[in-house]
Amino acid sequence: MNALGDRAWPEVALLVAEDKVLTIALGATEQHGPHLPLSTDTDIANALVEALAARCEQVVVGPAMSYGASGEHAAFAGTLSIGQEAIELVLVELCRSAAASFERVLLVCAHGGNAEPLSRAVATLRSEGRDVRAWAPRWHGDAHAGRVETSIMLAIAPTHVRMEKAQRGAITPIAELLPQLRAGGVRAVSENGVLGDPVGATAEEGRDLLEIAGLELDELLATWVPLV
Repeated sequence: MNALGDRAWPEVALLVAEDKVLTIALGATEQHGPHLPLSTDTDIANALVEALAARCEQVVVGPAMSYGASGEHAAFAGTLSIGQEAIELVLVELCRSAAASFERVLLVCAHGGNAEPLSRAVATLRSEGRDVRAWAPRWHGDAHAGRVETSIMLAIAPTHVRMEKAQRGAITPIAELLPQLRAGGVRAVSENGVLGDPVGATAEEGRDLLEIAGLELDELLATWVPLV
């Protein structure tokens, strides 16, 4: 895997000459119920990026961004949020800097709270003529710390999953919960921080979800980066 942080600058200069695409995982540090680590979103984004790099030699993996806009989880201990404005500014400045070395930058986001500032940042960067794109997995299932994320974590980091502590949270459709979520955050609708039901999650299901996401990433690269 081409990991940017492991290279010295002359090595990176050679990678740049080969028309590599810099790929950065965007995650968060926030509660994921009583059974998943606060690093869950970052872990998932990293897994997607690293798997992509293993399949495609033209991908260079930059250090992950592990802080996000997680204000809706503020009532749970350990959540570290820097807010939407900070996310947008950091991504704009980060990609402006990256563009000095890499012609293409791909931001892979596994935290829904980053979606709006990410979209605004990419719009700004593209208006400046920079070839920056964003991609996020479209998981079908529960919203947060439920069966989907638990299955994926069982597939990529099983020792970090505390299945004996997994418990059902709020299972009402998100569309119906939105007014309460916007007014009082996740704690207002789920005492344990789970939006869904992680019970019954399996590593096999997680691997299937990752495979589907990987195919979508491969398709994106195939239509964007030469010689993939």
